[in-house]
Amino acid sequence: MLGWGIAGYGWIARDYAAPAMLAAGHRVQAVCDIGAAARDAARARLDPPGGVHEGLATLLRDPAVQAIYVATPNHLHRAAVEAAAAAGKAVLCEKPMAATLADAEAMAACVARAGILYGTAFDQRHHPAHEAMRDAIAQGLIGTPTAIRIAYACWLDAQWSVTGEGDNWRADPARAGGGALMDLAPHGLDLAQFLLEETLEQVAAFTQRRVQRYAVDDGAVLIGRSAGGTLLQMHVAYNCPDGLPRRRLEILGSAGQLLAEDTMGQDPGGTVLHLDERGRARRLVVPNAEASPFARQMTAFGQAMRDGGAGFSAARDLHTMRLLHQAYEGAGTCR
Repeated sequence: MLGWGIAGYGWIARDYAAPAMLAAGHRVQAVCDIGAAARDAARARLDPPGGVHEGLATLLRDPAVQAIYVATPNHLHRAAVEAAAAAGKAVLCEKPMAATLADAEAMAACVARAGILYGTAFDQRHHPAHEAMRDAIAQGLIGTPTAIRIAYACWLDAQWSVTGEGDNWRADPARAGGGALMDLAPHGLDLAQFLLEETLEQVAAFTQRRVQRYAVDDGAVLIGRSAGGTLLQMHVAYNCPDGLPRRRLEILGSAGQLLAEDTMGQDPGGTVLHLDERGRARRLVVPNAEASPFARQMTAFGQAMRDGGAGFSAARDLHTMRLLHQAYEGAGTCR
């Protein structure tokens, strides 16, 4: 049974990652968080056998902690990953890899020297619908893929909070490293590469600060091209009301199209249609459609620890971080 330590017990860890660890048959051995309210919530919900700590150092000394899930604000990722690597613990780190490219490069070098398993928590590649879409593309269902279009948006104002902590660090450039583009685009960049089974090589973006009153971008449009020539178009936003349609994934091909609604996000479900070259639509069969992408990710990470790291790669995730940096550099604003 894999023993996890959780660094940062915010809403993603509380509502998704920790339950997913348990659903995968693993154990939440210990938790650390600098916030007293978060520590109280961890005790109430988990009562981990290794305890709830204010700092990471004491958690890392627990021999029953075999892997660390890092869910701190972005600017703290590097320190947590480097400490875990020094302790010989495997790491699953929330996206984006870090708040800056320099931190991400240092992290990749550190885990390589330590020889530990590292993965960025790109749960979208573990969504059952996205796996079914990747398999359909590989089997030639839509012919040659020509373009991917993604809309991934939400409403995130300056006071946004899920757990009531009253501190929206995602709107703080010093802690987040950017805004909607930094937070949401990594999922789309990684997902496009997963679906195509090839890397993206070029990206560019426009950003905006249109609605929300904070210092980071509240929306962005990103375009890109894969190594094989497939085009990517992605719209991400913090300025879209949650009641509106805002999560859509399309893969266009020379002989058809795949259209997914409401598959992008933390939860399973959504719908996927296959349209043939004449526009006739049918539902795509999605095996295990209601399986949690978070639980599948935790299961995959545990398997990777046993079989030598298959499916997770610091080098691959660093490439995605470089694409994100390239997009911001080209946009030139709202960072």
